[in-house]
Amino acid sequence: MTRRLLLVRHASTDAVRAAAFGADEPLDASGRAAATRLAARLPRADEVLVSGAARAVETAALAGLPVSGSAPGECDFGAWAGRRLSEIAEADEAGVRAWMTDPAAAPHGGESLVAMLERVRGWLAAQAGGSGTAIAITHAGVVKAAVVLALDAPPSAFWRIDVAPCSITELHAHDGRWTVTRVNDRGETR
Repeated sequence: MTRRLLLVRHASTDAVRAAAFGADEPLDASGRAAATRLAARLPRADEVLVSGAARAVETAALAGLPVSGSAPGECDFGAWAGRRLSEIAEADEAGVRAWMTDPAAAPHGGESLVAMLERVRGWLAAQAGGSGTAIAITHAGVVKAAVVLALDAPPSAFWRIDVAPCSITELHAHDGRWTVTRVNDRGETR
């Protein structure tokens, strides 16, 4: 069996533009326009999986995608949710450094990178057993984690992957093994 999985990062929000950790904010005006244009870039899908976050649900709705299941949510940023990285770095430089260098660290009281990778690993394993094409509207952290896992790369590789709003990352699974076909394809949604 072959599974084609298109991972789409939700469209832009005020938090994305401010380099802040997302909370459950809606799309901004630019994001709404990009989500509407996204539909033209996506193939027909057998399944559309969407994170429960408002920004992912709104992206799917504006793209006209009929939701059939759930996709993983973003990393739980704990006390950092909704705050700018620059603000957090000023208040807790050691915490930010630990978070970015130690995959097991969760100085914000939320989820560590290791924990998120394991959560996404479980979801990918379930997806690998499927067939046909699935589109998942999700988050940058989930997309980056999926690429790291598909490549069997170390957790530190997570920090070396960029995933723009409304970008498409494509994976294929054959007999349970994932391959990466494209990453951060921004197409014409910019």
